[in-house]
Amino acid sequence: MLDRLASSTFFAAAGSPPVEWVVAPGLTQYETAVETMELLAAAIHAGEARERVWLVEHPPLYTAGTSAKPADLVDPGAFPVFETGRGGEYTYHGPGQRVAYVMLDLKRRRQDVRAFVGALESWLIGALDRVNVRGEIRNDRVGVWVVRPDKPPLPGGAAAEDKIAAIGIRLRRWVSFHGIAINIEPELSHFGGIVPCGVREHGVTSLVDLGLPITMPEFDQHLKAAFEEVFGPVAG
Repeated sequence: MLDRLASSTFFAAAGSPPVEWVVAPGLTQYETAVETMELLAAAIHAGEARERVWLVEHPPLYTAGTSAKPADLVDPGAFPVFETGRGGEYTYHGPGQRVAYVMLDLKRRRQDVRAFVGALESWLIGALDRVNVRGEIRNDRVGVWVVRPDKPPLPGGAAAEDKIAAIGIRLRRWVSFHGIAINIEPELSHFGGIVPCGVREHGVTSLVDLGLPITMPEFDQHLKAAFEEVFGPVAG
């Protein structure tokens, strides 16, 4: 693996309480999610709330990160578009995609943004490994990728690759919010309204697209187990 995964455990200081693990029912409106995250991040910083991983699904929408380019919004009328303070470019959220908002206090862990992104990538790779999918990272692209030998190679002969998981975080006073999104069974055509994360050369995939019919609750259990290996114990 690349160097940013070399030391990817991100445990809290000894004596810290377990991270809350909360799964939201149904579809969560994006505005509600942002408001909830901001309030909780402030409470975590103040020592008034525990760290939390909040798992949601959203109705179909696009979000624009701080590096989003207007030209990458291919179809602005397809779904609502939300400007957001997370890092990254345009991404899609919708039913069948598991979004995990990660609100951790890096002062209790490690005040290293690059290492934190590596820990998130390691978490995702560990969860995918539990369903026999080899997730990989790339130096020039954030997120998790899968090689597609079943697709035609790229110009020049390189193997085709598809993105299966995206990462976009924000830190405020060393408390993280926003997080990760992994494709279980979303409608992949909905990604066509944007250039996902600004990457034009590669596609997007999901577990179902890879021939792995798995339910969201089943994959949530893999996410939880892999999270504990990287970040420590959870409760809930």
